[in-house]
Amino acid sequence: MCGRYSASRRPEDLAGIFEIEKWEPEETLEPDYNVAPTKEVYAVLDRPLKDVDDPRPVRQLRKLKWGLVPSWSKTPEGGARMINARAETVHEKPSFRRAFTSRRCVLPADGYYEWVTGTQERELEVEGKKKRPRKQPYFVTPADGSVFAMAGLYEFWRDRTLPDDHPQSWWVTCSVITTEAETSPLAVSPADGPHALAEIHPRMPLMLTPDRWDAWLDPSRTDADDLRELLAPPPAGLMRAYPVTTAVSNVRNNGPELLKELEGPEEGTLF
Repeated sequence: MCGRYSASRRPEDLAGIFEIEKWEPEETLEPDYNVAPTKEVYAVLDRPLKDVDDPRPVRQLRKLKWGLVPSWSKTPEGGARMINARAETVHEKPSFRRAFTSRRCVLPADGYYEWVTGTQERELEVEGKKKRPRKQPYFVTPADGSVFAMAGLYEFWRDRTLPDDHPQSWWVTCSVITTEAETSPLAVSPADGPHALAEIHPRMPLMLTPDRWDAWLDPSRTDADDLRELLAPPPAGLMRAYPVTTAVSNVRNNGPELLKELEGPEEGTLF
C-alpha cells in the first residue's frame, strides 16, 4: 500500500522534469516530508484548459487532495479510505473505473515510507503477550535519486450544499495505484534489514518510468484493456530502501531529517 510519502521538489523543478506547460503560483505547496492522506499534493495531468478555444490537452501541475471521492458520492467522507487503488482491479471497481479510463495523473514523490514490525515484537505478538508491536519505518526511493513518479487517478466531486461560485464547491481528489511489491533484490539494501520490497510490505505504489508518462497521461487513451498494459511493474532493481527515524510515524513531524538514513533499525525494532 501507500499510506505516507515524501514530496519535497519545488514546482519549478517538477516543471522541468515533467515538461509542465501550466501551473498556478497560488497553488504552490511547501516541501512536505510526511505526506499523509487528506493532505493536498501535487499531481501532473494532461487536460484542456478552461475558458480557452484550444481543445488540446495541456500538461499541468495541479494541487489535489489525497483520498479519492467518486463523482457519484453523496458526501466526501469516504475519501480518506480511498487513498489507494489496486492495479489488478482498478478497471472494474465502481469507485475507480471511470477515472481509470479518463482521469489519470502522476503523483511526484521523493519516495514512500513503509513500516516493518521488528523481529522481537513479532515474537511477542505471536506468543499472545499484550505488547503493541513497534514498527520500524523504511524509506523506499529510486537508487539513482530520480523522481518517484506514482501512477494515480483523479476525480471531481461537486459539493451540492454550496453555491456554484463558492471556492470550495468543487473538490478535486486523487488516489495512488498500488501493485504487488517486488521480490527481486533491491539495488541497495541495508546490511541488517530487508533485501527486497516484498520483505517490507506485500504492496507498493506503482512507479511509472519516464517512457510511460506520456501514454499514461494521454486522455485520448480510453480503452481499459489497452491501459491495463501500462500497469506492468517497473523494471526490477531500481529501488533502494533504508531505515529512518520512527518520528515519521507521527504525522505532525515534518522535515528533511525524516529522510536521514539510520545505520540500522532503532532499538526495539530490529528487522
